[in-house]
Amino acid sequence: MKLSLILKENINNIKDIVLADDIIFYEFLVGKTQAVVIYAEDLSDKVMIGKQVVKPMQECKEIETFDKFKQLVNLPEGEELFSVSNCVQKVLAGDGVILIDGFDKGLSVATRKPASRAVTEPPTSSILKGPREGFVENAQVNMSLVRQRIKTPNLRYEKLTVGKISKTTVGIVYVKGIANDKTVKDVKDKINKICIDGVIDSSYIIKSISSRKTSMFKQVGSTEKPDIFSSKLLEGRVGIIVDGSPIALTLPFILLEDFQSSEDYYINAYRANFSRILRVIAVIISIMLPAFFVAAQLFHLQFIPLAFLLTIVGSIKGIPLSPSVEMFVTLLIFEILNEASIRMPRYVGIAMSVVGALVLGETAVNAGMVSTPTIMIIALSGICFYAVPDLNETLSVLRIMFLAIAGFMGGYGIILLCAGLVTYLCAFESFGTPYMSPYAPLNLNDMQDGIVMGFYAEQTMRPEFLKGKNKRRKRFDTN
Repeated sequence: MKLSLILKENINNIKDIVLADDIIFYEFLVGKTQAVVIYAEDLSDKVMIGKQVVKPMQECKEIETFDKFKQLVNLPEGEELFSVSNCVQKVLAGDGVILIDGFDKGLSVATRKPASRAVTEPPTSSILKGPREGFVENAQVNMSLVRQRIKTPNLRYEKLTVGKISKTTVGIVYVKGIANDKTVKDVKDKINKICIDGVIDSSYIIKSISSRKTSMFKQVGSTEKPDIFSSKLLEGRVGIIVDGSPIALTLPFILLEDFQSSEDYYINAYRANFSRILRVIAVIISIMLPAFFVAAQLFHLQFIPLAFLLTIVGSIKGIPLSPSVEMFVTLLIFEILNEASIRMPRYVGIAMSVVGALVLGETAVNAGMVSTPTIMIIALSGICFYAVPDLNETLSVLRIMFLAIAGFMGGYGIILLCAGLVTYLCAFESFGTPYMSPYAPLNLNDMQDGIVMGFYAEQTMRPEFLKGKNKRRKRFDTN
């Protein structure tokens, strides 16, 4: 519906759409002409509206043209509005909307004052060395943190609106001249095709743009740290910032990213490589250790050293459950403890997880329900999960799968599942990028930042698997 020349009619039309107590219609006179400023009480800066919108207009005796009306407002980012729906959208976004009797168009002014917490270190990405800043729930603040690190006019930020009801702002961020144009276009197209009532968090975007909807593996990178986000943009990736979410997304995504840490680039290369290798070992232990233990007990006793075998036999004497059922029951108990500790109040949750694990574990062993090696293996497997926290969800499912097949088929089942998993991952792609890059297909240049990271002087080229325009990251002057 277009705006009318009659102010009262425009006010009534807007009230019919968005009649709420927190939407303020402040009417005043400009000379002898009636005017109104409309704003959301909790989203707009009332002091700014009073001093820089209402006061200058009240001091004017007469408004002859719309251009003169625009000159009176001492605020930037003014936009002309021609329909009632546009006015409503601007008000709900936090802007002020000014309408004057006798004009069939309005003016929006940037008076947003959204609630936002302070920029602090994210709780999920604690490090010893490196920047402490983390993203917040305000897209404008998040973009400013990125611009502080990438001060180039080639940094592009394109806004899209997603959600039929929520009208959430989703920003596409990339460095022009580095990012692949096809990847940028694919990301925009997929986001534009999202048809949903509301986008409350960036996880809604992840689920909507993932190519394989039922896969347990991540297909979109995520981070709460602006330094990580900026470094991925400089490599040639495309970023997504969702208003209302502190988690930014990056595309394309490969499995290797979860084994990398921002701290790896701020410390000695030897220590960084040692940490990455430890993460790989921890992932293997977390998935395989319970399965190997069950398979060895049921099918392959000859692989267990004699001294250790005698210890196991002594510990499982009198246990009424089979090795596989015993492992499943213990795993179920620890998973329940983990879920309960996460959802309880912080200090109660910590106490419950520690006391619950100690009391239940010791009681179960003393009662002869489970053996001591089983408790130790499940605990070690659970600890190893958090060496790579971003893979926690996937690893928990894989651990159950390997444990189940080990109980049915033993070591042969584990080998078959490993082969199937590797085949699946090698055929997996994220926005046209092989998921197992740079190892499948093999790329020697990209392996400079693989599981074993090369020295800083050797990393002169950007990752080739991203297919970016500008291949060279840096060059050293040898003179």
